[in-house]
Amino acid sequence: MHSSTFTRRGVVRAASALALAGLTAASLAACSGSSAGATGGASSIPKASAAVATSAEAFGGMDGLVAAANAEGKLNVITLPPSWANYGKIIAGFEKKYPKIKITSQNPNGSSADEVAAIKSQGTGANAPDVVDIGTAVLDANTDLFTPYKVANWADIPDDYKDADGLWYYDYTGLMSIGYDSSKVKAPTSIDDLLGAGYKGKVAIKGDPTQANEAASAVYLAAAQSGGSADDVQPGIDFFGKLKKAGNLISVLPTQATVNSGQTPVVIQWSFNNVAWGAAGGSTGNPNWKTVVLPGTAIGSYYNQSINKNAPNPAAARLWEEYIYSPEVQNLYLAAGAYPATLKAMTDAKTVDDATLKSVGEPPAELVQLTADQATKAAGVLKAGWSKAIG
Repeated sequence: MHSSTFTRRGVVRAASALALAGLTAASLAACSGSSAGATGGASSIPKASAAVATSAEAFGGMDGLVAAANAEGKLNVITLPPSWANYGKIIAGFEKKYPKIKITSQNPNGSSADEVAAIKSQGTGANAPDVVDIGTAVLDANTDLFTPYKVANWADIPDDYKDADGLWYYDYTGLMSIGYDSSKVKAPTSIDDLLGAGYKGKVAIKGDPTQANEAASAVYLAAAQSGGSADDVQPGIDFFGKLKKAGNLISVLPTQATVNSGQTPVVIQWSFNNVAWGAAGGSTGNPNWKTVVLPGTAIGSYYNQSINKNAPNPAAARLWEEYIYSPEVQNLYLAAGAYPATLKAMTDAKTVDDATLKSVGEPPAELVQLTADQATKAAGVLKAGWSKAIG
């Protein structure tokens, strides 16, 4: 990534290429992919062997992997709200495809830091998370907690979207956006609009930026919109300091419920979450909730999949990853307005849901995000300056 601009692994230029107006309820409902899964006739392998398996071949192929996962009968996931990137449908789809495996979804509104904390506190316990969906900076600081695995369609994931040894791999990204209740505030056209009196006591982000990737990315958006760069996120911290001083930044953690109740009339978060909280969310959504991606430099950040090296259900964890990277689920990410990691491969193979892609809009030509080094550096700047700025 070039030091003077936001480029790969975190930031998007020309965000106007995303037609957010096209993210409709129809796109969210597309491609549910509910094919029945094989139970597999192969015998399962010992847990110790499953825990170090780096591909399905270690199980004798997919049938063996399914058999081993069925024998475990459980899968622990963490911090996956049902409205986040279509995870409600994704989890339900897995349980339908593999009915012998019961998913326990822990702490759905938690952060990337909460995922790591759960892995550390649970150790080798039966309730430890098997898999994570985690932000880059937190992942990079804790790679010793995870173990390599390569899904069957490993080649469909671009080389710069994955660790060469299979320790982690991108799954999807959105764009940093501003969601707002159109019955309560005017549509913002710039980040500085949020400093105005009309937004007093109304602006929220998704938690503590020193702990949660989505909240940190809101700061990176402010930096990008305020003359900063991937190597200089201080302008973003300064912006939020101004927002707090103006009385516009509130400490309420935004959820669908706080949006519906009016507690959080403005939320800076991923586009797929803002869209899901509006009319596209159906009966639970707020019909007045609108989404805008600001012109100019916008922020994107792929989340990562990885497997806990002490996963209590190691075979089910690996089956989950195979499921996540299937076109069936990658299309479900897309239906939520989250661009999946294998989008290009699916487009080339004609396995992408064309109607959904047309509705969502093609991704920007240069979809980029902070490098691992830049994300780590930015996290350090946030840790050093965030509390002081908003205190």
